Formats: sequence, C-alpha cells, structure tokens
Amino acid sequence: MTATDRPRLTVRSPADLIAAVPYLLGFHPADSVVVVAMRGRRIVFAARADLPDRGTDPGLPARQLGDVLTRQDAEAATVLGYGPADRVTPTVDAVRDALTTAGLAVLDALRVTDGRYWSYLCDGEDCCPPDGTPYDAGTSQVTATAVFAGQVALPDRAALAALVTPGDGHDAAAMRRAGVRAERRLLTLLDQAPAADVLDGRAVRVAGTDAVRGALRRHRRGERLTDDEVAWLTLLLTHLPVRDHAWERTDGRDEDIDLWSDVLRRAEEELIAAPASLLAFAAWRAGQGALAAVALERVLAVHPEYSLAQILDDLLRRGVPPSDLDGWPAVGEPGRVVRRKRRRRPRQG
Repeated sequence: MTATDRPRLTVRSPADLIAAVPYLLGFHPADSVVVVAMRGRRIVFAARADLPDRGTDPGLPARQLGDVLTRQDAEAATVLGYGPADRVTPTVDAVRDALTTAGLAVLDALRVTDGRYWSYLCDGEDCCPPDGTPYDAGTSQVTATAVFAGQVALPDRAALAALVTPGDGHDAAAMRRAGVRAERRLLTLLDQAPAADVLDGRAVRVAGTDAVRGALRRHRRGERLTDDEVAWLTLLLTHLPVRDHAWERTDGRDEDIDLWSDVLRRAEEELIAAPASLLAFAAWRAGQGALAAVALERVLAVHPEYSLAQILDDLLRRGVPPSDLDGWPAVGEPGRVVRRKRRRRPRQG
C-alpha cells in the first residue's frame, strides 16, 4: 500500500495512468490488481494486491482493497488489472463491487496486458476497440516527468525485495567475525560497568544511544558504517530502549531510509528485526508502502513475533495514512512508546 505524496504527475488519459502506476508503487506490477484513489482531481493513494489463482475466490483481495481505501478519505478510484483476462476480469469485477459498496465512485476499470489496455466500462469501438488500445509507457510525458523528478520504478516486485536483502558484495564471513567482536565488546562493557548500571540496563542503554547517534552522524556526513559499527549497532538494538531511541529519531527522510536499508542488508539474520522494522517505519512515513512491505516480509519470516514489525504490518494492511500519526512515536519509559506532542510555533509580533 502506497501513499502518493511525491512530485506531481499529470494524468490525462488511461495510458498516462498506466504509465504513472509503476512510479506510484515503486515497481512495475504483474499479475496484480491495483486501485488508484482520487480526492477531487488529485491522486492520493495507490494500493496493490496479487491476482488470485485461477478458480479461487477473488473476494478476499477485493475486500482488503475496499477496506484500505475507505481509510484514505478518497472520493473515487480507478481499478487496473495486470495479467490475462481469465484472472483479471473476476478480480476487477469483485474490486469494483467492493469499492461501490464502500461508497467510492469507480471512474474506470482497465485490464492491462502485453502493451495494450481494455476498459470494462467502455464499449465504444471508436475509443475502446475489441483488440485493445496500444500504449507505450516509455514515450509518455508522465514517465519523462517521473524520471526527471528522480522517481524510480523497479522492473518488478522481486527487484524491490532485493533492496532489503544482502547484495552481491556482501561478505557474510566478515560480518560474522564483526559479530563475534561485538559480542566480546558487550561482555567487556557489562563486566566493567557498575553493578547497578548492569542491573537496570543503563550500561547497555547508554552504549546503544551513543551507537545510534554515532551512526546517524556518520551517515549525515556521507560515510558508510564499518562492519564493526553495523555489528555493534545491531547487537545493541536488540535492547528495546535502544531500539525505541532509534525509532524516535527515525522519520521518512531519505537519509533514514538509506541508513536502515544499509544496516539491514548487512546485519546478521538473527539481528535483522530492529533495522528491518526501522526501515519499514521510515519507508511508510515517506509514502513508500511497497518498500515497507518487503522489509516487513523479511523480518516476519524470521521473527514472526517481533511486536514492532507486527504493529507496522497491521498499519500497512489497514491502509492507515502516515499523516494520521504525525509526531509519533516518542520514547517515554524504557520500552514504552507514546505519541510525541507537536511543538507550538512562537507567535509573531
């Protein structure tokens, strides 16, 4: 699910909308149903689901998409199905029914297959021929505008998922050695700290907040963390007050997404829960719901009980707009996250 608070793309035709969808989602959809929601003349949200297998009930993705869009304060929507007619048509019909039931006007319903599109709401042969209307997204002004604005549409969802997994240059053996050094460092810290600081967690909390702040400073200067810094940071992030300290300082900034993406790709598998959740939160706050989803899929596959990942997954699946939680989270007592009060602007004059 993806909010669309991004550079403006002007859409004047079905072909323009088809060209825009990959930039709204972050990747080119295939075997998918996509709903693009409108408020007035503005696109406010895009949501995607997999097409059900042949012979299975299309009602589940339809209900999920309908529930999500009702939370977006949308007025109308267009439905697009990507794939063969026998899979797209029943799914698009079910989604149309769900949106109508939810009180949204369906502006159009399209099937997109092999460089052509068909409208389910148009039967005029002059504008909607039976063999479909050809389109070329590569020559669209929408595509040119998106690329000029720096927006990226990856080839498919697998390419998006690759952004949250170790890359070709990842040296797993080097990270394991760094992990061993981090564990020894932690044991030394606990051995040398006053007993009271160990018992109340202060020793780890102080080391963790220092590591988080150091990582943020290094990243702002354009410096990449060393293996030892990643290993030390991810080990300390297993301590919830440290994780919450990092969470409080994470928003939808590009630098937040870049930092936690890098840490996640390099972290040892048993330590990915916190950086993956922090990346998911940053991506969700930035309106990059698809990136948030693949980050959460990775952590929940390994750590299905991790509470922060569960919370974010629920927010994403329910289509809660990031703006609903502006100013959140803030850290209160250790391990407890509360809503942060917005600062009042000083009065002028």
